[in-house]
Amino acid sequence: MEAAAAELERLQIEILHRISVLESSFLPQNSSAPPSSSLPVDENETVTRLSTILRSGGVNDFCFKRVAPDYYDWPLESRRNVLGASSVDHLCKSIVLVNTQASSNILDCSDRNNSKYYVVVVQYTARFNAEAVKQFLYSLNEGKIPKKRFNLRLAPEETSIKLTGFEHNAVTCIGMKTNIPVILDEAITKLKPDFFWLGGGEIDLKLGVRTSEFLAFVKPFIVPCS
Repeated sequence: MEAAAAELERLQIEILHRISVLESSFLPQNSSAPPSSSLPVDENETVTRLSTILRSGGVNDFCFKRVAPDYYDWPLESRRNVLGASSVDHLCKSIVLVNTQASSNILDCSDRNNSKYYVVVVQYTARFNAEAVKQFLYSLNEGKIPKKRFNLRLAPEETSIKLTGFEHNAVTCIGMKTNIPVILDEAITKLKPDFFWLGGGEIDLKLGVRTSEFLAFVKPFIVPCS
């Protein structure tokens, strides 16, 4: 009986992933890149796992695209073209920040409002404003924590990998090893159309997702931080 249930689950996951792969050929609808510009998405563990997580969270409008190994050497316009993104402003990244001035008893992410770590999603075209996040967290805690206790800095790469399970340039806030609170730059919520791109769990894998569904699933703090 257990073997049959396991096989059924495997088949369901495979079907969900195949649907995701098919969608990647069509989404987003406003693609300006030729269909052959991105590489085929192989049915590997990362794509299957993240697809399952997204669908289980009610996210259905998403797709994965595989890019060339030298993708990060390209200008933003070329990256936009290969993904079929609406503009370079729709290209985003997830970065792990550490609060270097957190009280000694704040060691993890158990307190969403006063976490040791945060993942911030920002546009590549924007300049991240750490001071804006500092002010937001101070206000979020109603001034009960001194402002000097908030100092957000880029976490060391080894820390980022340990917390997320993803390498540099592969970080995504979907399926992280640790439930790190997510901060989304408000500018991303104003993009038209509301479909943006971010890391997909592997260096050469990108994830495109409908903003409204992302917000409903991830429930990030929305902060004007650029």
